[in-house]
Amino acid sequence: MKKKNNIVNRKKINIMVVFFVICFLFSLWTISYEPWTSLSFAQEEVKEEEIKQVFVYADKDSEKNSFSPSEWIADGEDLSFDGGWEKDPQQGKTCIKIDYKAAGNFGWAGIYWVNPKGNWGNQKGGYDLRFAKKLTFWVRGEKGGEYIAGFKFGGLKGVFPDSDNHGIGPITLTEQWQELSIDISQRNMKYISAGFSFAITKAHNRNGCTFYIDNIKYE
Repeated sequence: MKKKNNIVNRKKINIMVVFFVICFLFSLWTISYEPWTSLSFAQEEVKEEEIKQVFVYADKDSEKNSFSPSEWIADGEDLSFDGGWEKDPQQGKTCIKIDYKAAGNFGWAGIYWVNPKGNWGNQKGGYDLRFAKKLTFWVRGEKGGEYIAGFKFGGLKGVFPDSDNHGIGPITLTEQWQELSIDISQRNMKYISAGFSFAITKAHNRNGCTFYIDNIKYE
C-alpha cells in the first residue's frame, strides 16, 4: 500500500514539475516577445511620422533641407541668391531672396534645387515622394507685380531621370506672402531629384525684380 502511495505521489510531483517548467518557459517567451513586438510597432510609427513632410527649404543651413539650389540655367548670371535673408521671413528665421537683373541674351533665367548638389540627371540621388499629395511654398514680391513664368518640380533627364515633372504658372506676385500649391496626387513621384525650380522672363520684368520664397515642402 505504501509503495502504491509513493508511486502516486511521485506522479503528482512529476506533473507539478512539468507544469511549473511549462509556465516558466511561457513567461520567458512572453517577456522576450512583447518588447520586440512593441519595438516593431514603434519603429513603424516613427517611420510613418518621418515621411509626412520633406523640405526643399525650411531655413538657412537647416538639416531639413533636402535639395540644393545649385543648377542655374539660361541667364543664370542675371540672378543673385541669398538663402539666409532675415527680414520678414514667412516662417522660421530666414527666407530666400532672389534678385533678377534682366540683362542676359537668353531672355530668361531660373534655378533648380536638386539632390545631390550639382546633379543634372548624371548622379543617383532621387527621393521617393509617393507619400506626398502636394508641393507647397510661400512667395512674395518686393513691390508687387513681379511676374514669375513658372514654378515646378522634376524634369531632369540623363542616366538617372526624374519619374515626372509638373508645375504652375505664370504667377503675378504681391507684396504680401501668399501660399502656392502644386497638386501631385496623380503624379509619378517614385524618383525625384529636382525638388523645385522656377523660371523668370525679361519680357515681363524689363527692369528686373526682387522676390522671396520660403517654406518649400512636400506634404
